[in-house]
Formats: sequence, structure tokens, C-alpha cells
Amino acid sequence: MPAPTLPWLDSLENRPIATQIAAATAHRITTGTIEPGELLREVEVAARHGASRTPAREAMLQLETWGLVRLIPKKGALVTTPTAREREELLSVRAMLEGHAVARIVPDESRREGLLQALAPVLEAQRTTVERPEEFAVHDYAFHLTLASHEGNRVVEEVLRSLGPRLFRLTHLAVLSPAAHLPDLHREHVELTDTVRHGDVTGFRAMIEEHLRTGHDAYQVVAE
Repeated sequence: MPAPTLPWLDSLENRPIATQIAAATAHRITTGTIEPGELLREVEVAARHGASRTPAREAMLQLETWGLVRLIPKKGALVTTPTAREREELLSVRAMLEGHAVARIVPDESRREGLLQALAPVLEAQRTTVERPEEFAVHDYAFHLTLASHEGNRVVEEVLRSLGPRLFRLTHLAVLSPAAHLPDLHREHVELTDTVRHGDVTGFRAMIEEHLRTGHDAYQVVAE
């Protein structure tokens, strides 16, 4: 199985039109181009992509699977709004997956070095995009994805594929928040990488919890 990524970053050439519609629409939702609470109608989605209503309907079902919309019979798909509970639960899962992967990897010097090599270009990409938040958000997500998926656990990769769009929506909100200071986010990622380099699993777990908490408390979500 290839490393999990975001659906709109996958190669969509020769993929079914429903897959292409779902990926493009997910990108627009997660980056805020389509706002929470907006109602998507099959006929309008189909027209936008020059498709029939059948693939548009299939795309809506995929968007619901990703947790980005809620289907309303005979009306369309309502774009979901991130909630405080969803944010807490998603970030908790992310911290657990990353901490578990690091704990499994760092005792093996070869695997630890492999993870560090995988993180290096992501950190460099972050460093060069601290003035371009939209690009930084993609590299921020890639950093955390690399940590969680590098162990090669196929079940974890399935989980990450399913949660990816919602996790990226939170990342995008955090990075583009007016309160976000991207050089600090990059610095924290460098520090997390250093704990991996030193084999400090306890330090990593404490730091990732704090990093995710402080990085995601500056934007508004609705209470449930």
C-alpha cells in the first residue's frame, strides 16, 4: 500500500470522475473555499465538473465518509462544521499514532535514521514557506503524516487515509489563524525531530501533546 496522503494530492489521472469530483471538492472544503454550513447540491456539483448527477452523487457519499459533509435526503450535502469535541478527538488520535510510531521506530538505529531522512526535506520545505501559509499547511500536514505512517503499519495507513481530510482541515485552520507564528511552528517541528534523533520517546510524547494543544487553540470551533 502506498503511503497515505490527501486525496487531491494523489494522481487522479485516469481515475473515475466521481473520485476526481470528491477529491477536488474535499480540497475546497478543507481550505475553506466552501464554507461550513454550505449546502452542496448534486446538480450544481455535477455541472461544475461537467459530469452527470450519478458521479456527483457518488462523490457526495465519499465526502460523507471523510466526515466533510452530512447528506440530507432530497436536499443535498451539508458541509460539516468542526466542533470542539471533533478537534479534541482527532488531535488525541494523531498524538497517539505519532507517539506509538516513534516508540516503535527509535530503538532500531536504522529505522530511526530512515525516519530522520524522511523528515529532513519536509522540515526544509517548511522553512522555505514560513511566509506562504497555504503552502506551509501542506508541509505541516506532511510532517505529522510522516511521523505517524513511517512505521509502515497498514492498518494505521488506512486510518490516516480515512481521517486525512478532516485532519488537514484542522491543520489549515491552525496555520492560517491570525495568531499563528509559522517560524515557531517550524521550530517546534525541529525540536520534535531532535527528540527522535536522541531516542527520547518520553520527551517526544510530552512535546507532541503540547505542540498539538497550543497549535490548535487559536482558532474557533463550535461547541457541541
